[in-house]
Amino acid sequence: MDVIIRQERETDYELTEAVVEKAFKNAEYSDHREHFLIARLRKSSAFLPELSLVAELVGEKIVGHIMFSLLTIETDDEQIPVLGLAPVAVLPEHQNRGIGSALIEHGLKECKKLGFKIVVLVGHPNYYPRFGFVPAGSKGLKAPFEVPDEAFMVLELSPGALANIKGTVKHPPEFGI
Repeated sequence: MDVIIRQERETDYELTEAVVEKAFKNAEYSDHREHFLIARLRKSSAFLPELSLVAELVGEKIVGHIMFSLLTIETDDEQIPVLGLAPVAVLPEHQNRGIGSALIEHGLKECKKLGFKIVVLVGHPNYYPRFGFVPAGSKGLKAPFEVPDEAFMVLELSPGALANIKGTVKHPPEFGI
């Protein structure tokens, strides 16, 4: 299966939102509004166009999408910029074929290339550790909302990036938190 991962273009927005909506339609832990979230984020200062990526199968349309947006860790002394991975979506008929993993791996490489050192997410605790994510609480981070400890995760793209950092992850208003 040949998958092309590229930066999302404005002309992809409508199709990408449809992919995200379909991907989360039957998801158990979802408010089924993720497609609205990406639309809001694209209009915000948290949006990083180079970190909104799509997966295309050769000869087909877009079958997956991932977005990283700007968040902060609020400590007693400062606000540290970090990235949030949300959401990652693959059309149901194309799931379990490695497309989501390819999006995540490619996206994390792009994050690192752009100089980011920390990525946080809320997700399945049995899925994201394969990419290096660990419970964020074990690194001194708190979520700004109720979430099971094992589902709130962080990845240090640069070893030691969280050394001496303790605080609460803050999301932009577009997240509705």
